[in-house]
Amino acid sequence: MSKCRAEAVAGAAGILLRYLQEQNRPYSAQDVFGNLQREHGLGKAVVVKTLEQLAQQGKIKEKMYGKQKIYFADQDQFDMVSDADLQGLDGKIVALTAKVQSLQQSCRYMEAELKELSSALTTPEMQKEIQELKKECAGYSERLKNIKAATNHVTPEEKEQVYRERQKYCKEWRKRKRMATELSDAILEGYPKSKKQFFEEVGIETDEDYNVTLPDP
Repeated sequence: MSKCRAEAVAGAAGILLRYLQEQNRPYSAQDVFGNLQREHGLGKAVVVKTLEQLAQQGKIKEKMYGKQKIYFADQDQFDMVSDADLQGLDGKIVALTAKVQSLQQSCRYMEAELKELSSALTTPEMQKEIQELKKECAGYSERLKNIKAATNHVTPEEKEQVYRERQKYCKEWRKRKRMATELSDAILEGYPKSKKQFFEEVGIETDEDYNVTLPDP
């Protein structure tokens, strides 16, 4: 083994031994490498060699499961745990799990509240918005004041009279247009030329020539 690799293995030994003792569960070399590579930057070859050396030294245990080696902490170093102690630990796990869930729920509420507050206007922005709204309100108030003070208001009676006259003239317009159409159609039955030529010779101008549409009744 090269000097550099020996130093790497020696440095990794403490990390791996502490990790297996703290976790106290079986791991393959691949598991250990995947779990610690990002935090400690250990290479896979170093992890494999270090675990083998720790097993040879009796500091950890090694077992074969099929073609794969599994490593775990030596259980002799841990105190014996009674059934009562295990039940107590189970109770603590349940309580801590419930606490974690409660804290996660609180975090979700706080994150939602933070998101809402982040999207809300700041105090200076609100003050600016209020000033702009006051200015806009003052403009509408002045406009309303001028409208109320105007002397050229149209009374309801005058408005109704305008509508009646409009209906009258539109009715007369529709009547005369129908009469002119019927008359021109009668003439065109014996006219040798087209309708367009007839209108040009007679000098008839239609609503369509000026893009005018007869209002609805």
